[in-house]
Amino acid sequence: MNILIFSNIALWVVVLVQIAIIFALARQIGILFERVSPVGAMISDSGPDIGETVPQMALPNLNGPEFALGGPEGRAQLVFFLSTTCPICKALLPAIKSIRDDEKGWLDVALASDGREAAHRRLIEAEDLTSFPYALSSDLGMTFKVAKLPFAVLIGADGKVRAKGLVNSREQLESLFTASETGIPSYQAAVAQQMGATQFSSERI
Repeated sequence: MNILIFSNIALWVVVLVQIAIIFALARQIGILFERVSPVGAMISDSGPDIGETVPQMALPNLNGPEFALGGPEGRAQLVFFLSTTCPICKALLPAIKSIRDDEKGWLDVALASDGREAAHRRLIEAEDLTSFPYALSSDLGMTFKVAKLPFAVLIGADGKVRAKGLVNSREQLESLFTASETGIPSYQAAVAQQMGATQFSSERI
């Protein structure tokens, strides 16, 4: 009887130790993700280049009149490509709403996708997206050669591509605006530029 009690106690001790180890590992993984935070948007080499004028397109809009790519003169556009089955896309929707509200003085934000209309209407209702232009068009995705999601394109008030790329976080979304302001299309380009400058300085020395 004593052996049975002892074995049960020992088993519970082992279980508790394992739980403690799992919690410790989970905490360390969380810290690691914070330290290795995502950098700028990963730019795509396909589709219209940075500085190139986007083609004029009138696209079906699930939330109202046709969506005009390029928008009214004097207004910039952020086009966010998403999918109804993309969890990261859905996780970024609060950030998209916040950017739309914070930058409404100069920026129009539109959502874009393709596929079955019914699935997108369910997403619009579930995520309260009725206030966004929601372009449902495979032509738009093909124009920008969108192969992976979530993807975003920042179009200037002059109708030219200012920045674009894969975006997995709010930081990467905001990096598109930084790219537009600095003229450096991506974090990767900034690093390459810095490395080139460093190498040039070393050669001169």
